Amino acid sequence: MAEESEDGQEKTEDPTQRKLDKAAEDGKVLSSKEMFVFTSLAMGVLMVMAMSNFGGSYLISWSTLFQIEPGTQLDHHILKNLYFILFFFIELTLVFGVPVLLVTVVTQGAVGGFIFAMGSMAFKGSKISPIAGFKRMFSVKSLVELGKSILKVVSLFGVGYIAIVSYMPKLMRLPDGSLASGLGTLRDTIPALIGFLLIALLIIAAIDYFWQRHTFNEEMKMSKQELKDEYKQMEGSPEVKAKIRRKQMEASQRSSEQRAAIEDVPKATAIITNPTHFAIALQYEVGQPGAPTILAMGKGKIAEQIIEKGGDANVTVFRSPLLARALYYTGDIGGEISERLYSAVAVVLAYIYRIEKGEDLLSPEFELPDDLQFDEYGNLMKDAENG
Repeated sequence: MAEESEDGQEKTEDPTQRKLDKAAEDGKVLSSKEMFVFTSLAMGVLMVMAMSNFGGSYLISWSTLFQIEPGTQLDHHILKNLYFILFFFIELTLVFGVPVLLVTVVTQGAVGGFIFAMGSMAFKGSKISPIAGFKRMFSVKSLVELGKSILKVVSLFGVGYIAIVSYMPKLMRLPDGSLASGLGTLRDTIPALIGFLLIALLIIAAIDYFWQRHTFNEEMKMSKQELKDEYKQMEGSPEVKAKIRRKQMEASQRSSEQRAAIEDVPKATAIITNPTHFAIALQYEVGQPGAPTILAMGKGKIAEQIIEKGGDANVTVFRSPLLARALYYTGDIGGEISERLYSAVAVVLAYIYRIEKGEDLLSPEFELPDDLQFDEYGNLMKDAENG
């Protein structure tokens, strides 16, 4: 029967790559302890056999520790030998240990892939919880591990027994032969015994690998609800996607309106710019009822087109970043400006009217409310400063 998820549904679906990646981040990857045992012991045996060919030099070096020349100072000799022993064991460890370490790393790479998971180092209360510990002790996984351990012990003892029994006639004749023949018999018997044991370990490692892979795949399986939830997280819920599409359509429609309104720029009374990022074309005739109207507005490329179109029609351009952004973020094409901007726009239009009459004036000064002072992204500048 398939395992159940937290929502009560059966886990019948193969895991997604996202779940496998998340499990790897937490340190949960396919692994086989028996495969590590086999590869490490096999490499260790190979290293011992290889060292037998050049191990004589190590034995000769070791024998020099027990040679004391006449007149040698014992203190100096002991200190020298201590240094020799230290570096001797370091060298022996590197020669023997590095290949075994490399084989262990390669084994993990072949079994479950290379992974360095910081999440597995994080503290988890379940690791020291007595209740969780008892559950692990009496779980199905623990029973399987116990069965594997019993199988390994029985298999190794059985293989060792069979190997020794097969060589028993030769071993029984050891006392009858010479020392050389006895050593020759042991030289043939011990490698054969080790070979049989490694074959048994290989079989156990293969069984453990396929069991661990099956267990890992079953543990990683997902319910149909989990697949739906993950899809929503990755792609977004239908409500969020609909909202995004609505905003995209609104932005596209707004952009289309802004491009179409560029044709009305020659009718404008003035263009307020920022100086090129934003451009708002205003229309107002003295004495007409109502407030100034926004004929066209835009930013970026559209703003440049508005300014260019206005230049061709000799429309006066007034540069005021704060006012341009305030008009852009509070107004709409075809609508009147915000009544809170009446005073500032009136000052600017009066200034433009007078300079168009030929007067030489300084740029006018005006103030905008704090809640109408925007940055180029539409955020209130006061909030940005406080943030």
